Amino acid sequence: MSEKNTYYTKNKRFRSFIKKIKSLGGRIRMKQALDLGISRYNLYAMRDEGVLEEVSRGLFQVPNFLDESNPDLTTVASKYPKCVVCLISALSFHNITTQIPHTVSVAIKQKSRIPKLDYPPLEVYLFSPKSYVRGIETHTIDGTKVKIYDVEKTLVDCFKFRNKIGIDIFLEALKLCKTRKKINIEKLIQYAKICRVETLIHPYLEAIL
Repeated sequence: MSEKNTYYTKNKRFRSFIKKIKSLGGRIRMKQALDLGISRYNLYAMRDEGVLEEVSRGLFQVPNFLDESNPDLTTVASKYPKCVVCLISALSFHNITTQIPHTVSVAIKQKSRIPKLDYPPLEVYLFSPKSYVRGIETHTIDGTKVKIYDVEKTLVDCFKFRNKIGIDIFLEALKLCKTRKKINIEKLIQYAKICRVETLIHPYLEAIL
């Protein structure tokens, strides 16, 4: 086969692969690619050609295809779909903090394998099975499903981890919630019971809400 025909065949194959990846939202994990019949060789060849870019180890996306509002969250969710965005990262998503997250805070179930990424940096929290499963919302961000704790669960988690992230962050979020969000107090108290902070959190709720 001539060099011209080889180039045409390769690019035709790449176009077919890119079409498949775009149908998934423009981003694909190594395992997904292999399941679709896209070999490691072809993934790295497309990366080297500039047809794909590797945003973290084993995670590829079509350049300029995604107009992302939160690429860090979608990167984490694509690589580790069982992680749940929590604490300051969840506060930021719900727009109830003035903090700018420098890491992505995620919750995983106790005894689970600790997720690792080259980028973005992760801050991983181990939640009990009961705490981990409660309050999860699934949001679709730029074609990627991202698990994020709801407002009430996020507030309770921030209070529970107040010694690590600071009580001021919880208090600020609670005050912003009062003006920006409608809080379901009954749901918040249920979460507080699960996280074993019901008695401790009551005075703050009564003072601010």
